[in-house]
Amino acid sequence: MEFRGVMGGLYRISEWIMRLSVINLLWILCSIPVFFFGFMGLVSQSPDALMSTLPILAILTPFTLFPATAAMFTVARKWVTGEEDVPLLKTFFRGYKENYVQSMVGGLLYVLIYTIIIVNYFFYIKQGSTLKVLAVLFIAFTVIITISLFNFFSIMVHLHMKILQIVKNSILITIGNPINSIVMLLCNGVIVYVCLTKLNFFLVVFFMGSIMATFSFWQFNRSFTKLQMKQQELEEKEQQKLAEAQAEEAENEAEDTTAEKESDKHKSDENEKNR
Repeated sequence: MEFRGVMGGLYRISEWIMRLSVINLLWILCSIPVFFFGFMGLVSQSPDALMSTLPILAILTPFTLFPATAAMFTVARKWVTGEEDVPLLKTFFRGYKENYVQSMVGGLLYVLIYTIIIVNYFFYIKQGSTLKVLAVLFIAFTVIITISLFNFFSIMVHLHMKILQIVKNSILITIGNPINSIVMLLCNGVIVYVCLTKLNFFLVVFFMGSIMATFSFWQFNRSFTKLQMKQQELEEKEQQKLAEAQAEEAENEAEDTTAEKESDKHKSDENEKNR
């Protein structure tokens, strides 16, 4: 039964609330160790307690949070590309299984990158005024890598590539589309801020991850579609140029053939006259 008017709008809103909340709950349940230690670190009064949870989070994240996030992006991809009525549980766990190895390896790579950036940042921040400037550079690296994470998951669930190609392309897309990257960072930052500061973490539990995944993949898909259209236009122009070159070459060959025939005819006429 399909509702129309106000009732239809309310029904669609409630349906999307259900979809977003179910996927977000699955995401949290599959990443429960990361969220548990992360929550314990946030509520602790001591900064040392928060710092002590970071190594634990670094170890757990590639094996739990990254595969769960890849599964969430798998569902978000279906929604953005028009498949809104997909079975949520089946699609989520299929995405979890299919992308587990790549997401885990990608998680290890990103943890390694973040570790290198953090170690270098604290090293240079303790140096003299000249070398302190390099610490700002590593902050910029942190922002780029953070934005590339969203593109990493979008590329993983949308295209078939090897893990190093996914990481490389996610960073290149981030750098190559600065406006889209800034928009993605700001919007996701607003989502995180609102979810962490309003309604006592209610939004974190039911909506934060799924909304971020859906928006991030929508942003990526929009940029990717534009890139495909530009590439298609360039290919069409190249094909048109090639066709024009072939036509011109064929015309030149025809002219040369005609000229040769006329020359042969002229020679034969001269020979007849000489006879």
